Amino acid sequence: MRRIIKKALSNKATRNHYIIGIIIVFVTALFFIAATTRFTSIAISKHYNGVNLVQRTKMKYEHSSKVNAHRGEILDKNGEMIAGDSSIYNIYAVVSHSAKTEDGKPDYVQDKSKVAGVLSKYLSISKKQALKYLTPKNKKQYQVEFGQSGRGLSIEIKNKIAAKHLTGIKFVELPSRAYPNGVFATNLVGMTQADDPNDSNSNISGVMGIEKYFNKMLSGINGKKITKQDSNGNELPNSQVVEKNAVDGTNVYLTLNSRIQQYSEILAQNIDEKYEPKNLQVVVMNAKTGQIEAATQRPTFNPTTGKGLTDSWRDTLVEDQYEPGSVMKILTLSAAIDSGNYKPNELYQSGSVEVGGRTINDWNDAGWGSIPMSEAFTRSSNVGMVHLEQKMGAKTWMKYMKRFKIGQKTGIQLPGEVAGRISFEHESDQAMTSFGQSVNVNVIQMLQAFSAIANNGKMIKPQIIKKVVNPTTGKTEKNYDTETVGHPISASTAKKVKKAMRSVVTKEYGTGRVYDVPDVKVGVKTGTAQVASDKGGYLTGTNNYIFSVAGMVPYDDPNYIVYITMKQPQKMTESPEKILSEIFNPLVTRLVNQGDSPTKSNIAGSQYVSIPSFLNSTTTKAQKKIDSLNLQAGIIGTGDKVVQQLPASGEKVMPGQRIVLLTNGAMTMPDLSGWSKNDVLKFAEVTGKHVTTKGDGYVTSQSLKAGHVLNDSGKIIVTLKNK
Repeated sequence: MRRIIKKALSNKATRNHYIIGIIIVFVTALFFIAATTRFTSIAISKHYNGVNLVQRTKMKYEHSSKVNAHRGEILDKNGEMIAGDSSIYNIYAVVSHSAKTEDGKPDYVQDKSKVAGVLSKYLSISKKQALKYLTPKNKKQYQVEFGQSGRGLSIEIKNKIAAKHLTGIKFVELPSRAYPNGVFATNLVGMTQADDPNDSNSNISGVMGIEKYFNKMLSGINGKKITKQDSNGNELPNSQVVEKNAVDGTNVYLTLNSRIQQYSEILAQNIDEKYEPKNLQVVVMNAKTGQIEAATQRPTFNPTTGKGLTDSWRDTLVEDQYEPGSVMKILTLSAAIDSGNYKPNELYQSGSVEVGGRTINDWNDAGWGSIPMSEAFTRSSNVGMVHLEQKMGAKTWMKYMKRFKIGQKTGIQLPGEVAGRISFEHESDQAMTSFGQSVNVNVIQMLQAFSAIANNGKMIKPQIIKKVVNPTTGKTEKNYDTETVGHPISASTAKKVKKAMRSVVTKEYGTGRVYDVPDVKVGVKTGTAQVASDKGGYLTGTNNYIFSVAGMVPYDDPNYIVYITMKQPQKMTESPEKILSEIFNPLVTRLVNQGDSPTKSNIAGSQYVSIPSFLNSTTTKAQKKIDSLNLQAGIIGTGDKVVQQLPASGEKVMPGQRIVLLTNGAMTMPDLSGWSKNDVLKFAEVTGKHVTTKGDGYVTSQSLKAGHVLNDSGKIIVTLKNK
């Protein structure tokens, strides 16, 4: 019985083993089939759980990096650089004792007192502050930075610190923009900032002025570089590199003339420091082409250091609107003559006039009694202009203002232009527009209107861009030609208005006698506009005005229009006309004496030296050439390439004269010993720095030592003595 039971159990176990074996084989077969199917599916589709395996492999073993395009340069009309690519540096210090070099030597700051002392000489922090940075509370901290003082260092400052070979002091190079001229039409040219200030490979973009308006054109198109790497991120040898070439940005040539611009900056800075106006604008426009050759404003800022930026974050030439005051009378007189409503011998009672329930006074309140209409413009009589507006009628006067495009944008290639506006609802407002109140304009708009008088009725659009050039091919991609935008008045009207502007200077009762420049027949119109109060009405007080002068040079066939406005001088120690003449008169003199005049071109060549162009030459080559011409050289900056020169090429000078050259490196103070006063003025003009000279003869001492960086040097005092 036991044997039967045992056999039965054995048979059952065998059967169970057999069944389990079949199950295992079946499951294994199913798993194999499933796995094979899955692997086949993955191999065909290249996807796993929604992940693209091809892309994942590329991500692991391929590295893509951006190739930055070079930002285009901004240059003046003659090709002198205004803005170009550069680098800035952030400094940091490694303080962790774990930092070692490849050969095992310490790579951290060891002598903190010594390092702090050196850094305090080049960064705007004290030795005590530097030591505090170098001794962080967290003992495990690996590295430290030095706040804002350690950011945005120039190559010159970086090199001076690096030359001290301080262990543990490191630098991060960041993309930047170089403005070698310092303060130079800064608000018009604009500035840039890094898209990511902490990324050493970041692009920079324009945030103001030309830099902003032409940002896309200047930026170019970035390239792309792809390399294969191993699992540790090392580039594989002989790996294929797929590269998309970067397309560099286009070079933009402005209409600015560096010589006139620099001189305008010097004159504007002198007035800004001496009289402290709340706002100052100086513009020079070529009357025949509309090209703006100089444009500056105060307050302004230094694009390299950023000093003054918080007080000057806009281009007031186009972004500010203001009441122009009496320079508007140029247009009023033009409209009255052109419409047949001007009778020069007709008498009117000056002093005051009632219009729409409002009393309008002349600037001297009492007036000049009963005077002919021919004297109204010359004396700048508000009452006389109101009579002309009433003679024309409001409808006709508005028609002419629209012809002059008052209250309309000019479309100049600058961002943020305002259109201005005309208040014309009430009879008193209509009358006030005739002498430049109850109407708002921008500076460029007024220059456009003045061009119609200068060009015998043809009004041209102000122009700031001369051309754009492909930096690779050197080909001009676009020229900006003179553009006529209207004919608001006849040629005969324009000629009469220009004669009236001349009388403002020559007549004994003219308001612009102070603008009489020797040997230059200028015509001007002075302007005084009250400043509107935030509470309504106008401010009172002798300095609460916008003072201005608009001039034609020469008056009968103008080559230039000079327009200067000054708002609320805080130190009004001179009359407003006298203050503005300190800019206008020397600027006009410089304008008529520049370039090749008939007198200069007929100078005997054997006695004078004709100056060649040194632009883009190396300093070594330029020095040799200057020596061979029996001239002297004055080299400014640490670069090896000439970016500006004075005198300009083509001019003729006596043998032995000094040629001042500005290089592309950091702008540093030269040794002026032995320089003449004229040489010092050349230095001031080229660098745009405020230089005060004491005495005559030749330089014996200077307040700023040779080699000092000029970016933020303030006033420079130079002492001269006769030999």
